[in-house]
Amino acid sequence: MNPIPSDRLPRVLLVEDDPVSAAFLRDATSALPAEVHVAGSLAEARRAIDAMHFDLWLVDAHLPDGPGETLLGATSENPGTPALAHTASTEPVVRERLLSAGFRDVLCKPLGIGELHDALRTHLATTARVQEPRQAWDDAAALRAMGGDPGHVAALRDLFLQELPGQRELLRSAAMAGDEVAIRAELHRLAASCGFVGAAGLAAVVRELQASPLQPQALQRFDAAVDELLV
Repeated sequence: MNPIPSDRLPRVLLVEDDPVSAAFLRDATSALPAEVHVAGSLAEARRAIDAMHFDLWLVDAHLPDGPGETLLGATSENPGTPALAHTASTEPVVRERLLSAGFRDVLCKPLGIGELHDALRTHLATTARVQEPRQAWDDAAALRAMGGDPGHVAALRDLFLQELPGQRELLRSAAMAGDEVAIRAELHRLAASCGFVGAAGLAAVVRELQASPLQPQALQRFDAAVDELLV
């Protein structure tokens, strides 16, 4: 079982047919951070597996074209790939069936982001380089910057979060245009804002992106850090 290269994110195949569940699991898994490919059926999942290698599969137990465990036969072409099942059922017999079929773990929906991340990190640990979560907010740093006034910190963070989606869109547009100058200018403004409000996790990713403004992995980590704050 070989570790993935250090210059790319873990690649996760998410198999889920419900749009709401798929959106939550996709966004939560992306925030790990990870690269997520979504399939809405067993057939779509098999095509994805044929097309690329995944470091982990996250598979719904009940899909439109069959039970999730039937996908595990594809592991013969992907030896060692960990597979996790997710289901709304809490019946012990369902869990036992899925574990017996070959899933490493069974996650019960609804589940929280923390629970999902813990499971993903556990089962990606031997196959992928998974970054430890960064501290999202540094309250002490924000209080120092704002003269020790918690109310001022809270108000400024509200403004920061209102502006953040627009700043992200500007960065995305500049990245699509390959405009490194515009990216660096926006990152410069964002770095200062992060310092004032104590957005420690995002500040770390901004520094990484300043060093490599057009690197896809750095841009993905930036997106994940922004999502974490907005959630």
